[in-house]
Amino acid sequence: MKVCTDACLFGAWMAEDEIIKKASSILDIGTGTGLLSLMVAQANTKANITSIEIEPGAAKQATQNFIASPWSGHLHLINNALQNYSASTQNISYDCIISNPPFFEGDLQSISENKNLATHSIALPWTTLINEVDRLLKPNGHYFVMVPALRAYTMQKLATEKGMQLLEEVMVYNADKQKPFRALQKFIKSDKVAAKIKRTNFIIKDAENKYTQSFINLLSPYYLHL
Repeated sequence: MKVCTDACLFGAWMAEDEIIKKASSILDIGTGTGLLSLMVAQANTKANITSIEIEPGAAKQATQNFIASPWSGHLHLINNALQNYSASTQNISYDCIISNPPFFEGDLQSISENKNLATHSIALPWTTLINEVDRLLKPNGHYFVMVPALRAYTMQKLATEKGMQLLEEVMVYNADKQKPFRALQKFIKSDKVAAKIKRTNFIIKDAENKYTQSFINLLSPYYLHL
C-alpha cells in the first residue's frame, strides 16, 4: 500500500491539532503501513499509540517502520480485526481515535484479496467502525477521520447518532476548480451540542500544478523535499 498525498495531508492536519499534541493515549484504526501513527508520534512524542491493522503484510511493514523510528517505545501494533481487539479489551479507552478507514462499498474489487481487505469496507462497515469508536473513545474524547467528500455527511450522521458532535470539517481539493475529493473531520464524544462547526477548504495544487503554500507549510515537517 503506497503512501498517498491525501493520507499525508490528513496526518499533518491532525498532528498540528493541540488535542492530538496533548493526548496521552491514541488509537489508530486501520494503520496500514503506520503512516498516520508515525506522523502523530512525531508531533506527540509522549503519547502511547496503539495501531490496529487487519492485513498481515501491511501489519508486518508497519511493525518494521515502527521499530526503525525514534518513537518505537510508544508505538504498539495489533494485527487483528478491530472487532476482535475491542471484544478482547477490558476497561481500555483512548483520548483520541484516528482513522483513514476502508471506504469502497459495492465498487469493483481488485483481484488482490489483501488490497480488498485494506480498501473495501467489507471487513469493517462504517456502522461497525462507529460502534467500536463509541466503545473505545473516552467521554469528551476526540475522533479524527478522513472520508471521501461525497460521503462526509454519512460519516457525520453515523457519528452523531452515537453522541459524537462534529467540530471541524476540511474539504480537500486537488486543484481550485475541481470538486473536493476528501473530507477531514474532527468529532468530540459529548452529549452537548457543539458550537458552530468550523468548515474550511484546502487546495493541494495551484494553477501551475505546483504545491500551494498552505500545503508546503503543513507538510514541510514530514516531506524531505518541498
